[in-house]
Amino acid sequence: MRFGIVILPDQPWSQGGDRWRRAESYGFDHAWTYDHLAWRSLADGPWFDAVTTLTAAALSTSRIRLGTLVANPSIRHPVSFARQLMALDDLSGGRFTLGVGAGAAVLDQEILGDTPLTPRALVDRFGEFVELVDALLTTDHVDFSGEYFTAVDARTLPGCVQRPRLPFLVAANGPRSMRIAARFGQGWVTTGPKVDDLDAWWKGVAELADRHRELTNESEVDRCLSLDAGPVFSLSSVDYFAEATGRAAELGFTDVITHWPRESEWYAGDVDVLEDVVTSVIPRYR
Repeated sequence: MRFGIVILPDQPWSQGGDRWRRAESYGFDHAWTYDHLAWRSLADGPWFDAVTTLTAAALSTSRIRLGTLVANPSIRHPVSFARQLMALDDLSGGRFTLGVGAGAAVLDQEILGDTPLTPRALVDRFGEFVELVDALLTTDHVDFSGEYFTAVDARTLPGCVQRPRLPFLVAANGPRSMRIAARFGQGWVTTGPKVDDLDAWWKGVAELADRHRELTNESEVDRCLSLDAGPVFSLSSVDYFAEATGRAAELGFTDVITHWPRESEWYAGDVDVLEDVVTSVIPRYR
């Protein structure tokens, strides 16, 4: 089992930078941040760009893998974003993973004055986005004409440090997005179903894991579970984190992802619990 942590981009680097360095010193395998213009009830507070934040993180760490959880087609164009991804892969010395999702957050679309897409259209755009980013990171002089994105003779040298390209961690819950994950993803990440009952959430997670194994023919890919998408914050206690990690392992997940505790609202918790998890739970899987 590998362990990841999400650090929200809601603090100036002078404060938030320490979290990224500590995540590495704590022994986390990977660290992530969100990719939004604004996010839920935190929209009126501080919020910083994901690419810039990850650039600073790459220059402040040396071992831990870094990534977006998840990159957002609502605010990114594949051509310009591919350039940023190549730069992040270079600056990190080949430690970058592209976590990518459908970009369903309505607030980002509203800020840009875009009409929110239907669920089906979101997946259509998602498929185009992932296909084009894949092409841009593996092939020079790319032409692409889709319903949502276009590229005309896009130059893409020098490519990624990681070959043939940096790995994709594709977020997917539904059948169509699952097929995108199976086709393009070196890894898959799920948030499970949107339910308030913890047992129902774990049941849904198990069903999704089974579906992904079927689509990938039991192949060896990374299977990641975002623990905090369930109705209980994974760092609410050391015991719960240990229990959740064990359940994820039993379901065949290779990685679990938690969030850095915040003082209030989303992912409110105690950093002492995080530190206890680092010393008492994570070492059991080493």
